[in-house]
Amino acid sequence: MGVAGCGKSSLATLVARSSGLKLVEGDDHHSPASRDKMRQGIALTDADREGWLATLSELLRAQPEGVVLTCSALKRTYRERLRQAAPGLRFVFLDISRAEAQARVSARAPSHFFSSSLVDSQFATLENPSGETGVLRLDALAPPEQLQHQVSAWLRAKETP
Repeated sequence: MGVAGCGKSSLATLVARSSGLKLVEGDDHHSPASRDKMRQGIALTDADREGWLATLSELLRAQPEGVVLTCSALKRTYRERLRQAAPGLRFVFLDISRAEAQARVSARAPSHFFSSSLVDSQFATLENPSGETGVLRLDALAPPEQLQHQVSAWLRAKETP
């Protein structure tokens, strides 16, 4: 979880591959209307995210053996909703600076629907999850393989009694 450009998809791909779990890309489940808004640089509202969070919750419920899900989960209420769908759900928070997120989102602009003009709104919406139960905060600028190893070790440590 984290703001746009933090590396959710890249890290999730590595974690899913190393764990053997299914990968669900949260961005794939935004409605066409929400995608259009983001393409136009219009920030999504809680109402816009309602159906998306409902879909992601159903996808979590459908994978009781576990799944790797990418999702911005910027607000605590969003995270709580997802936790209700999957008790024991854990979040990896990829912490990144506004400047670095802006640079990454701008670099991928030709191939992604998310407008770089929305990075500021992502930071305005973000409720930092550090300190919440079941959250691992990582530096988004660390090498992806290092991040994957940290996540895998954290997940293994949580599985042992």
